[in-house]
Amino acid sequence: MSEYKSDLVNTLVERGYHFQSTNLDGLDEAAMKGIVTGYIGFDATGASLHVGSLVQIMMLRRMQQAGHKPIILMGGGTTKIGDPSGKDKTRSMLTHEQIQANKTSILTAFDALVKIGDGPTDAIVVDNDEWLSQYGYIEFLRLFGPHFTINRMLTFDSVKLRLDREQPLTFLEFNYMLLQAVDFLELLRRHSCTLQLGGADQWGNIINGVELCRRVDQREVFGFTTELITTSSGTKMGKTAEGAVWLNADQLSAYEYWQFWRNTEDADVGKFLRLFTDVPMAEIAALEALEGADINTAKIRLANEATSLMHGAAAAREAEQTAQQTFAQGGAGAGLPTIEFTGLESGEVSLVSLFVEAGLAASNGEVRRHIKAGAAKVNGETLTDPMAMARADMVQDGAIKLSIGKKRHALAKPAAV
Repeated sequence: MSEYKSDLVNTLVERGYHFQSTNLDGLDEAAMKGIVTGYIGFDATGASLHVGSLVQIMMLRRMQQAGHKPIILMGGGTTKIGDPSGKDKTRSMLTHEQIQANKTSILTAFDALVKIGDGPTDAIVVDNDEWLSQYGYIEFLRLFGPHFTINRMLTFDSVKLRLDREQPLTFLEFNYMLLQAVDFLELLRRHSCTLQLGGADQWGNIINGVELCRRVDQREVFGFTTELITTSSGTKMGKTAEGAVWLNADQLSAYEYWQFWRNTEDADVGKFLRLFTDVPMAEIAALEALEGADINTAKIRLANEATSLMHGAAAAREAEQTAQQTFAQGGAGAGLPTIEFTGLESGEVSLVSLFVEAGLAASNGEVRRHIKAGAAKVNGETLTDPMAMARADMVQDGAIKLSIGKKRHALAKPAAV
């Protein structure tokens, strides 16, 4: 255990979330005295968050588990601007309808990890468009402009890195940090929110909010960030060669989600168990001490625990069974990602196109490269002809099994006619 008194700060530090904070001792005292309300903001730039955002959602879960109140701040207003943090290009402008649809879709991932409701420690969902859209431009500048200097704003990484790379930063994006600071002030006033959590790339934005609350309302609030999660080999969390690891099941199947965790690098198993599961610390210590082939036991535990949290225990069990059937037994587990296709009878469906449609490759050219390298297989047999067509005799147990390498598989089922 760490030296902190509150369950909240103890848990955040012990399980490896803490990277930077404004006054950790002060937050610890506040968490001992009563319920702390804290928030994390999520812009609605897409239909699903990916695993890179999961550590943020888990911090809201940790808050709730420790008896405190999380706020899920949806960026209906800030999405209209676009956060420049960590970006080399301006984000695409979204319509109001797109933003609303994305918000609804994104929130499905939160339902699995935090309890949303009206109770004292239930999470609430708030949209910053409620206040940001109400400010007139002149009013906003007069109220908040005097509290920010261009000199200071130019030192923050979200601005500095873009300028250092000689990439354009629009005046629209330059305003983003002001809007996020105002979010903290509004949440303090509306919901007595005194804590903002986020990733390390949000440190500058969080500091602006902390200082704005102090200057305008003479209130102390707290900032807390996690390190940006990378694998031990340096890969950004949530990014794979095949693309993003989405949280929503309609974007990525529970099996593929399970497989992502199962493929964790050996050196990351303990860290990921601490951050992304509820497994007790003593059990994690025993699991990460495993060596050699035994580390696979810890990886399967990680995959089952993480998948159970997001998709449910039944989905995790099915994914493990599918993996067992697919890998250990060389078969085609029923839980593999599956597509349906038409045209088998006509003999006009190329196998290359099925690999792309199944999400095993991004383009026909990529499939051909896998074929040339000997990595593409059909029903476990190496595919050598990039012009080969799907045939009826390839259908086994109702589907054609497609594979890239040893770990990526999918089923292509002829549609019923």
